[in-house]
Amino acid sequence: MSAVVLHPERVTPAARPSVAADPVRASRTFKRLQAELRGLVGKAIDDYAMIRDGDRVMVCLSGGKDSYTLLDLLLSLQRSAPVRFELIAVNLDQKQPGFPERVLPDYLTRLGVPWHVIEQDTYRVVKRVIPAGKTMCGLCSRLRRGALYRYAAENGITKIALGHHRDDILETFFLNLFHGGKLKAMPPKLLSDDGRHIVIRPLAYVTERAITRYARARRFPLIPCTLCGSQANLERERAGRMLRDWEREHPGRVESVFAALTDVAPSQLADRRLFDFASLEDRRAFAPTAPAEVGAAE
Repeated sequence: MSAVVLHPERVTPAARPSVAADPVRASRTFKRLQAELRGLVGKAIDDYAMIRDGDRVMVCLSGGKDSYTLLDLLLSLQRSAPVRFELIAVNLDQKQPGFPERVLPDYLTRLGVPWHVIEQDTYRVVKRVIPAGKTMCGLCSRLRRGALYRYAAENGITKIALGHHRDDILETFFLNLFHGGKLKAMPPKLLSDDGRHIVIRPLAYVTERAITRYARARRFPLIPCTLCGSQANLERERAGRMLRDWEREHPGRVESVFAALTDVAPSQLADRRLFDFASLEDRRAFAPTAPAEVGAAE
């Protein structure tokens, strides 16, 4: 694949009041932020060979800041990329009460992006199956994934793009570590269990903080989730608070943890499926010297 890489510029933090008071400076700050995010997304696409020439990429648009940012940056990269690929925005209308049905269609029509809305009442299913007060995210996620996979299979989609960012990946890592006993996270690129779909996460290198700033500057018409988004004290939120506390108290620690996910040494862990510990004797460079017989030197 040809690299879809733009060199990111470093964003220089600026005091918000002065930026807001100076439209020119605000515009420059946004352009630097946009260039940085474009560069990080382009680097992730290149590092993991996410998009190839001729791909038909389905961008899963929920109405949240992450998926809006993903679509916006992919559209920007599409205009300058050395490879040709299609984008189609797909939303799953889960029939949540009060969901503003026209927000996404109107936004995407103005943008000139091909789009489709899948209508499936997963809201009622989740509410019926999950007891009050219990976490709904697991079942809701499985139902959404099934609906999106079906649409992808029926419409010649070659890549399914999700808006998970670096913080999502790290939160998932610690949830699996603390509660599942596994060293497992969200990979930037994934082959589905049935082998039919490739899922990509182009925002894998982008922080949630940067996305929040970008979405605020772009003034996306955000749609809140009234199903699981309103649940308090979720384990994922606790993991997120832990990461934010770490970053505040020890700048650079979160970045270091993410870097560790990209530089794994199986021989230094304890998973016998990843490393053949039993054959270490056969791979030794030389045989140890036999111990001298007691009294042989006398």
